[in-house]
Amino acid sequence: MAVATVAAALLAALGGTLWLAVRRFSGSRDQRMQGGGDQSLMHGKTVLITGANSGLGRATAAELLRLGARVIMGCRDLGRAEEAAGQLRQELGQAGGQGQEPDAAKGQLVVKELDLASLRSVRNFCQELLQEEPRLDVLINNAGIFQCPYMKTEDGFEMQFGVNHLGHFLLTNLLLGLLKSSAPSRIVVVSSKLYKYGDINFEDLNSEQNYNKSFSYSRSKLANILFTRELARRLEGTNVTVNVLHPGIVRTNLGRHIHIPLLARPLFNLVSWAFFKTPLEGAQTSIYLASSPEVEGVSGKYFGDCKEEELLPKAMDESVARKLWDISEVMVGILK
Repeated sequence: MAVATVAAALLAALGGTLWLAVRRFSGSRDQRMQGGGDQSLMHGKTVLITGANSGLGRATAAELLRLGARVIMGCRDLGRAEEAAGQLRQELGQAGGQGQEPDAAKGQLVVKELDLASLRSVRNFCQELLQEEPRLDVLINNAGIFQCPYMKTEDGFEMQFGVNHLGHFLLTNLLLGLLKSSAPSRIVVVSSKLYKYGDINFEDLNSEQNYNKSFSYSRSKLANILFTRELARRLEGTNVTVNVLHPGIVRTNLGRHIHIPLLARPLFNLVSWAFFKTPLEGAQTSIYLASSPEVEGVSGKYFGDCKEEELLPKAMDESVARKLWDISEVMVGILK
C-alpha cells in the first residue's frame, strides 16, 4: 500500500512538472515573439540604464542593443558590469550572423561606474556623462535593492529609500538638461506592484523610528510613482516624457536578501520556474516604453505588460507628490 502511494505521488509530481514545462515553454515563446521588432528602431539613440549588468537591466540592454541603440550601463560593480558587457557584445556579434565579429558592437555599449547609494558617485557619474555625451534619448531608472536588512547609504539614508528613490531622483534631475536638449526623449522608471502596501511617512522617511524591510521597499516603490507623476507635470511642454511601470514577478537576484529555508528551496525553485517571468519577459514593458512609437508623447502613466494600468488613489495624490519632491530636493542637496 505504501509503495503504491509513493508511486502515485511520484507520477503526480512528474505529470505536474511536465505540465509546468509545457506552460513555461509556451509562455516564453510568446514573449520572445513579442520582443521582436525593427532592428533599426533605436538607431542613433543613446540609452542609459542603471543596474544593467544583471536581471531586468541586462535583458533590457540586450534588446535595445538589438534594436540599434547605443547603451550606457550605469553599474555599481565595474567588474561584474564589464563581464556582462563582454557577454552582451558576444551575443550581439553572434546574432549579427556570419562575417560579423563579436567585437563589432563595442562602440554601442559603454560601461560606467554608478553607485546609487552614494550621492557623490551619482554627481561624479553625471559630471562625466555630461562632458562626454552630446545627447541622451532615454533614461531607464532600473536599478534597485529589495527587502534588505536595515542599513544606510553613504549619506546616511535608509538603503532602500536611498537607492530606489533618492539616488535616481538626483540622477534624473542632474540629467534633465541633456534630456531636454535631446528631445523628444524619454524617462522610464521601474517600480513594483508592491507599491500598494507602502505609505509615505514624512515623519520617518529614514525609518529610524521603525524599520520593516517589506514596508520600506513598498514605500520606495510608491515614491517612484509619485516622483514620476510630479516629474511629468513639471516636464509638460518640454517634449520629454516620463512613465513608470511594474515588471511583474521576475526571476532575478533582486531577492538575494530573502531567506528561504533549505528544505523549501526545491519547491520554491519549481514554483518560480513555472510561474515567475524570465528577465526577458519582465523587461518587455521597459523596452516598450523606451522604444515604441505607440507611447510617443504619453507621459505620467503607469504600465504593466505593455498596457496602461490604474493606480490606487494614494499613488495619485498630487499634494503628497509635491511635498515628497520638495523634501527629496533638500535630502539630496539640490536645495539647501
